[in-house]
Amino acid sequence: MASVLRPLLWPLMILSWAIAGVACTSGDTPDDAAGTGSAGSGGAAAKWIDYQRDDDYPNTVRLPAEYIPMSDGVLLSAQVMLPADADGNAVEGPLPVVLTQTGYNKSASGYVDGFAFNSDLVRHGYAHVAVDVRGTGTSGGTWEIFSEREQLDYKEVMDWVAAQPWSNGKVGTWGPSFMGITQIFTGAWRHPAHKAIFALVPMGDAYRDIVFTGGQVNAGFIPLWLGLVTGLGLVPAQPSPEVVPALIDHLLGTLTYDVPVILQAILGSGGQNYDSAFWRTRSPIEVADRIRVPTFIVGGLHDIFQRGEPMLYEVIKKNTTAKLLIGPWTHVDASFGAGLPADGVPSTNQIALMWFDRYLRGMDNGAESVPNVTQYVFGEERYVVSPDWPHPQARAERWYLHGDHSLSAEPPGADEPSRYTLQIPVQGLCSVSSAQWTAGVLGLVPLPCFDGANNINELPLLGAVTYTTPPMDEDYYVNGPIQADLWVSRALATDASVAVRITDVDPDGGSTELTNGTLTVSLRAVDAGRSRMLSGDMIQPWHPFTEDVKAPFAPGESTLVNIEVFPSSFVIKAGHSLRIAVGSSDFPHGLPPVTDLLDQVLGVLRIDSNAEHPSSFVVPVVPVSALN
Repeated sequence: MASVLRPLLWPLMILSWAIAGVACTSGDTPDDAAGTGSAGSGGAAAKWIDYQRDDDYPNTVRLPAEYIPMSDGVLLSAQVMLPADADGNAVEGPLPVVLTQTGYNKSASGYVDGFAFNSDLVRHGYAHVAVDVRGTGTSGGTWEIFSEREQLDYKEVMDWVAAQPWSNGKVGTWGPSFMGITQIFTGAWRHPAHKAIFALVPMGDAYRDIVFTGGQVNAGFIPLWLGLVTGLGLVPAQPSPEVVPALIDHLLGTLTYDVPVILQAILGSGGQNYDSAFWRTRSPIEVADRIRVPTFIVGGLHDIFQRGEPMLYEVIKKNTTAKLLIGPWTHVDASFGAGLPADGVPSTNQIALMWFDRYLRGMDNGAESVPNVTQYVFGEERYVVSPDWPHPQARAERWYLHGDHSLSAEPPGADEPSRYTLQIPVQGLCSVSSAQWTAGVLGLVPLPCFDGANNINELPLLGAVTYTTPPMDEDYYVNGPIQADLWVSRALATDASVAVRITDVDPDGGSTELTNGTLTVSLRAVDAGRSRMLSGDMIQPWHPFTEDVKAPFAPGESTLVNIEVFPSSFVIKAGHSLRIAVGSSDFPHGLPPVTDLLDQVLGVLRIDSNAEHPSSFVVPVVPVSALN
């Protein structure tokens, strides 16, 4: 029953808080833990293992919370869960350790099993320690959103864990979301005790993945997230002399640090709305190339970190064994691997146990040989394995927009008409995107538009302008990032927001959203050297998003914008059609800062596509045979 309730419990917790083995063996770490410079041996012929073994112990027990002193004097609150016998007595002797470093108050969120603590791993012979990062939970200090000082704490916590009497000095890190992010930063320290990472839904690039996608404030998730961290930090814990000072620190930190940072971002002041050292410091992708321990990444096709998860895998696999699993999930569902086991893919708990048994206990269980990449494929509605990401067989194919609302491989003619949509900053409110960028919370509302149906966002003038292929003669498989190259203009303004949705249109005309992207036109500059190319085409633009490249366009002048559409995996089945819907916003996913809002509110956005201005988009197409 607990596993059934988890996906429901966590979003409800978010809403409420935002508002207010055998005995441990000491097997040597396997040789491939040091890194082989490849994803691992899970190539094209690899298959999943139904990895199961009996619990080593019948119960678990939590030790009293204690405090870890950091080098600057701040005390971090930690609690340990140990295996226990039938009478509830903790086992004695050193064990391999699973570490979770959280911003969600282990004293509260820890009672949702599989969130701050994983009792399944503990019953299989692991000690599990959860630590509140500074400024959160019952730890002291001020939370500064993954600051350099906080990242140093991760190393010092690892020092402490490795030296405890219940620890055998071999530590793996585990956990979803915030706890996945802390793992990547921890791995970058290359601590000798750190042997494995199992990161569920970690962020890659703080600016591009989540906070300012396309140069716009994420009005859906950021307030929810800050409310969650701050609210949970005020949830009472067991009384101790350290708790009251910690709560005061948290309140002061929120008022003096977190709130000003977010207000500056919303208002467009202080440079917080541009990419900078501040956001790069808080981006795990910036340090992921330092990781040398085997790493397993779990992501979701509709997760808030949809963009960053495969990119983290792509960086980490160069230096160590790495695996990637992407499900059909929003953030909440991905945190628990909802729906697994399925199609031969085990549950995320089974996979984590296999991963840690291999790399913390030295068991020869074949973990390194499971498929390198496993992705759910929309349209097929099943999981498919592949040897790598991006898919090695992908090739770029371009589709051109036409004035008659069609899509084809042929460029448009000279006299094809432009199309128009109102520039409305709340366009797209009822969409899969809204559910996605509220971490799945809005997806609990029983409206079809939150569950895929996109027709409401394609109403004439008020909604997006659509361009659609004829029904496909055969299945069409797309896997990877997508780029829209659109010519747009506005008559009386120097800036605009452009939002793109890629959808699947069924034979009855139902349009189901697959993935999306958005961009502020004045921040359209592209760094070609950091952009992804495929078959000679740019398929994933990299925008600097800095103030010095900001370039308003001339009113009425058609301007080319390269829009990053986040990576996906889908098949447009024979008889279905591929569609691009071009609109003016993707609220609440993106909202221009106040300083830019006046120039982007109201008015009309023109989409040109003719011989002189051939709007198009490019997709990574994979042979359908690869699905087998």
